[in-house]
Amino acid sequence: MSPSYDYDLFTIGAGSGGVRGARIAASYGAKVGIAEEARYGGTCVNVGCIPKKLFVYASHFAEDFEDARAYGWDIERKGFVWSRLLANKDREIERLNGVYRRILANAGVDMFDGRATIVGPHAVEVNGRRISAKYILVAVGGQPRRPSWPGHELASTSNEAFHQAELPRRVVICGGGYIATEFAGIYHGLGVEVTQLYRGELFMRGFDDDVRRHLAEQMRTKGIDLRFERNITRLDRIDGGIRASLDDDSSIDCDQVLMAIGRVPLSQDLGLDSAGVALEDNGAIIVDAYGKTNVDSIYAVGDVTDRIQLTPVALAEGMAVAATLFDDRPTKADHEHVASAVFSQPNVGTVGLTEAEARRRHEQVDIYRSDFRPLKHTVSGRDERSLMKLVVDRETDKLLGVHLVGAQAGEILQGFAVAMKMGATKRDLDRTIGIHPTAAEELVTMRTPIK
Repeated sequence: MSPSYDYDLFTIGAGSGGVRGARIAASYGAKVGIAEEARYGGTCVNVGCIPKKLFVYASHFAEDFEDARAYGWDIERKGFVWSRLLANKDREIERLNGVYRRILANAGVDMFDGRATIVGPHAVEVNGRRISAKYILVAVGGQPRRPSWPGHELASTSNEAFHQAELPRRVVICGGGYIATEFAGIYHGLGVEVTQLYRGELFMRGFDDDVRRHLAEQMRTKGIDLRFERNITRLDRIDGGIRASLDDDSSIDCDQVLMAIGRVPLSQDLGLDSAGVALEDNGAIIVDAYGKTNVDSIYAVGDVTDRIQLTPVALAEGMAVAATLFDDRPTKADHEHVASAVFSQPNVGTVGLTEAEARRRHEQVDIYRSDFRPLKHTVSGRDERSLMKLVVDRETDKLLGVHLVGAQAGEILQGFAVAMKMGATKRDLDRTIGIHPTAAEELVTMRTPIK
C-alpha cells in the first residue's frame, strides 16, 4: 500500500490486541510486521487468563471430590502433584504460542523476535535494524504493580506464581482486585492456608456492592482468611519463610507473599517520547475513540492504554484500528456494557451498571435480587449460596445491569450480555420461560423488586 515505507503497519507486541490488529490489517491487503520480545500471546496466554483458568479448574477438584460422596461415589484421594499441573499447563501454553505464530504466518505477517523501540513517528528499531512504517501500533500490554515498602523484593507477583517450583503451605495475598481474589481461591483449593489482605473496607472495588459482600461471605465460609482495612508495611526473611508486618502492628508468618495490587502499562523505554506520544501520569498511552495517539501515525490498543483491561476488549480495539486504517471504515471499539467474569470461587459474572452507578445516572431504579442455595448443594450439604441481581430502569423497563455470583457465572452471563446489547427489558425476561432446574432460570423468574 505504501511504497515509501517498509511496512504499512508495524505492531509492537504480539499479545491479543497486537496479533488481532496485525492479522486483520493484513487481510485488508496491508503489508504488516510485528515484533515480540517474549512469548507470543501476551499476558492472557502466558501469565493471565489461560493458565489462571487452568489453575482454577485444578483447584476446584478438592470440593468436587468431597461433593461426590454425597452423590454415591467413593473416591480415594491420593494427593495433588503440583509439578504435573505445571507441566501440563506449560504444554498447553506452548501449543497456544505456536497457534499465534501460525495465525500470523498464515496471514502473511512478518515476525521479528526481539524488542522493538520507536525511533520516530514512522520508524522502529528491532535488533539493531531500523524499519519504517506508515503506521505504528503499540500493543505491549501491562505488568504487575510492585510495592515500595521495605522487603518488597521478597514478594512475588502473578507472573511468578505461574512458574513457582513448589506449592507453598501458607500464603499471604495482598490486594483486593480480581487477580488477588482468584489466586486466593486457587491456593485455597489446592490445600494452601490463605490470608488475603486489602487496604479498603471491602474488596473487589468497582463491582456491585451486593456482589462484593456476598463473595466475601462465601470465601470466608470456605475457610479463606479475609482481612479488610489491613496492609503490609514490611517483609522480613525469617527461618522457614517470610514475616509480613501489617499496619495494625500484627504480623503473619508464611512461605510466600503474593502481591496483586494492580497492573500498570508497560510503556517504559519504548521510545514513545522520541515521537512525542502523550502519556498519562501512570504511563498509559492516551488515545482517542479510534485508538489514535496525539501523533497521527501512532496507534495503541489493549492494556497499555489502561482503559478496560480485558482480552476481548483488546481484540475489539485491534480490529477497530485495522478497519479504520486499512478498510476505509473508521471504527470505534465499543466499550459500553462490556461483560466480564471473575473466576473466584464461587465465580462472579457482571455486565452493565452496578446499583450505585444506576442510581447516580437514573431517576428511579428497581432492584431484583435472589440469594439461594444451588440444587447441587441441597444433596452435597455444602454451605454455598448463589446470588443473582438485576438492575432495571423503572421508567423504560430496560435492563441496566446483571450481576451473578455462583457456579458457571461467566457461562450464564454471556447470553444476557447479548440481550442487554439488544436493549432487553425486564418484561422480556418475564416473558421468557426458564430452563428448569437451572440456576440461570432465577434471572427470568424474579417478579418483585426488593427496592
